[in-house]
Amino acid sequence: MTSLSRTRLGATGPETSVLGLGAMGMSGMYGPSDREESLATLHAALKAGMTLIDTGDFYGMGHNEILIGDALAGVPRQAYQLSVKFGALRDPAGGWGGYDLRPAAIRNALAQSLQKLRVDYIDIYRPSRLPAGSDVEEVIGTLAEMVKAGYVRHIGLSEVGADTIRRASAVHPISDLQIEYSLISRGPEDEIFPVLRELGIGMTAYGVLSRGLISGHFSGTQAQGDFRAMSPRFQGENVEANLALVEALRQVASARGISVAQTAIAWVAAQGVKNGIDIVPLVGARRRDRLTEALGAAQVQLTPDDLAAIERAVPKGAAAGERYPSFAMADLDSEKKG
Repeated sequence: MTSLSRTRLGATGPETSVLGLGAMGMSGMYGPSDREESLATLHAALKAGMTLIDTGDFYGMGHNEILIGDALAGVPRQAYQLSVKFGALRDPAGGWGGYDLRPAAIRNALAQSLQKLRVDYIDIYRPSRLPAGSDVEEVIGTLAEMVKAGYVRHIGLSEVGADTIRRASAVHPISDLQIEYSLISRGPEDEIFPVLRELGIGMTAYGVLSRGLISGHFSGTQAQGDFRAMSPRFQGENVEANLALVEALRQVASARGISVAQTAIAWVAAQGVKNGIDIVPLVGARRRDRLTEALGAAQVQLTPDDLAAIERAVPKGAAAGERYPSFAMADLDSEKKG
């Protein structure tokens, strides 16, 4: 297996692999997961040179961080980078309870993440959301104190818009913005991309396969506990329309001799080159076979003709349905237009 090349994540961020591993699916968000296969996948990712591992302290109510801590036990600390989101509240039944971004809550969340992950510092620490009314300057100021104390190396953002990026950057350098970006989720292009380029901020793109919808493998069914059952894009006529886009994309992929998933991942990476932004796609593989497929995307160089064919197959704005339910969309600062 060819080792992944490296890239700098923004002007002030860490050096990471050109693809990162999103570990959320290993903690039940897509239905039951297999612990041993999850651990094996994490180890395979590291062996392939995938150094950036993304998690959230609310994934599985801490399960994801503990799992990653187990997988990384004995691995030299300099061999990987941890990106951790915080702030989302959960309840014992697995429900969601808003966000707590008070300074004391941030310090408490960080302390627990350090313990669960079994590390002395976190490479990139970021609020999972900054909903309306959040004191951006206070949140980033608190994180800056944690950087100064040595518990955090870099500050990131997640799902925020252009104005919030500017406000945050004025308080402390920002390594990267984590935001959903894929062939069928192209919202960041118009207002957010120019700000990232101007300020030298990188981007970690999650949802590059739209939670499996455009992976070429989605069967149309979800297991019990799979949060995609609430997603508008996976419901009724929407999912049928979106899977029709996948079939159009499959024709382009087949002509190149690559998979649908590899095409979609390579397209995201190509947009970084096109727009002058350091974009690291996060792949949510929770099995070794899916990881191997995703790693193959790093070897794909899409030509201008390929990109034009992909655009014809999946035009901008072609997706049916919003990317989150309405209550979750309301918390997305990134969806507010300037």
